[in-house]
Amino acid sequence: MRRTTNGSGMALLRTARAAALVVGLATVLAAGLGGCMVGPDFVPPADPPVTRYTREPLGNPTATDKVVTRQGGSADQNFIAGADVPGQWWTLFHSKALNRLVEEALANNPNLDAAQAALRIAQQNVEAQRGTLFPQVGFNGLGSRQKVPGGELQSPLNDQRQLFYSLYTPQVTVSFTPDVFGGNRRQIESLEAQAENQRFQLEAAYLSLTANVVLAAIQEASLRAQIDATKRVIQAQTEVLTLYNKQLSLGQIAGADVVVQQAALSVSMQLLPPLEKQLALQRNLLTALVGRLPSEEVTQTFTLASLRLPTRLPVSLPSHLVQQRPDVKAAEANVQQASALVGVAVANRLPQFNITANGGSSAVRIAQLASSAASFYGIVGTVAQPIFDAGTLFRRQRAAEETLDQAQAQYRAVVIGAFQNVADALRALQSDAQAVAAAAAAEKATSQSLDLIRKQYTAGAINSTQVLIAQQSYLSAIVTSAGARANQYADTAALFQALGGGWWNRNDVRPPKPERDPAPFL
Repeated sequence: MRRTTNGSGMALLRTARAAALVVGLATVLAAGLGGCMVGPDFVPPADPPVTRYTREPLGNPTATDKVVTRQGGSADQNFIAGADVPGQWWTLFHSKALNRLVEEALANNPNLDAAQAALRIAQQNVEAQRGTLFPQVGFNGLGSRQKVPGGELQSPLNDQRQLFYSLYTPQVTVSFTPDVFGGNRRQIESLEAQAENQRFQLEAAYLSLTANVVLAAIQEASLRAQIDATKRVIQAQTEVLTLYNKQLSLGQIAGADVVVQQAALSVSMQLLPPLEKQLALQRNLLTALVGRLPSEEVTQTFTLASLRLPTRLPVSLPSHLVQQRPDVKAAEANVQQASALVGVAVANRLPQFNITANGGSSAVRIAQLASSAASFYGIVGTVAQPIFDAGTLFRRQRAAEETLDQAQAQYRAVVIGAFQNVADALRALQSDAQAVAAAAAAEKATSQSLDLIRKQYTAGAINSTQVLIAQQSYLSAIVTSAGARANQYADTAALFQALGGGWWNRNDVRPPKPERDPAPFL
């Protein structure tokens, strides 16, 4: 049996030949010109030539007097040079409530979702730009009904239907722009660098979110300690005022002593509302960080006693810091993007080539489309070279080069800031250990002094002024002690953040959304 081919099939077969010719030519050109790319090739910046973060060798945060804090444990910490930063560094505070809060924040914070969406956008733009390296093939079919001109001049005896005819024209069009000088590939490189920047922006968002949750919890613990201290002082001052009133009724003291004690109590009570306000605002902050509304306040609460101070602190090598900091890596990606755009600007000043081919059939009847006489094809090659544009393309190239200089300077500034952050955290922790020890010693001493003075006052050995002074000293000491402890916790968290937060060891990043388009190449 003889196989027959319908007209439309034969037409498509012929039109595919032109497409195959252009695709083959495109492949040859792409293979031959693959290594030609104008503009500078990006070279990652060299690591800073330093071996430590501070001028002198780093000393451990050690309290000279070995004072044990009231919350329990020592204020001493040890720096472990060259140790790696864990991906979930907040677990070193040994607080299950804090761990649950961070996990909820990572799962629900909308800013994190926005950063992930920005990364996916950048990745899709890269894939879209890759399509410019391949031929673009399209099909269109035209069917029309037309009338021959001059019908009014025909005799009425003629068949007027012969004045009308149909025209069918299916065709395939292939267009290819050879990337002779690498402008398209430089554009892809630029978009890849932009996607890399967004990736590290996402890592920075993770780090910022986890650090903010930890710092907010520490601040809440500090406020609770200050509120507790203020209430204890108010209670003590109230007891003294009650004693004074009894002594006044017995004529043992003057009314002025009672007034002075009442004034001291009023001053202490004025300190309480601002602290309670700050605590409420801190609770709102924690609730917002985990992606909830204020009416859905988190249930976890934090005190200094519920947080354990990490005593072994990893300190990355200075040569590794630029590879660990998300902001430094993002700045490096900006440099690469600017470098690639210089190549794009240079390529725009050079000749632009294009090859276009089309093929198809055109006939007044569908059955005639299979006829060789109805087929047509054409191949056109064009080249365009700017001759005079009043310096527009040159100035754009110069602007791209200046943008590269700007990105390089910004990168150096970010690196300097990163090293400064680490040095600041190290210096702060060295001072914090001594501050915590000194504050704990002062709190203990003022507490003992107040008890002794109150006993002496009861025995009539001293006047009320000395009791008042001792009370104020004790209030100041316990508030200072709580603040010093909170600062040590906060500076510890700041060190982990300054070292990059261990994102390279983290495995809790959500995977990208799956592709849903059944034909993503169309």
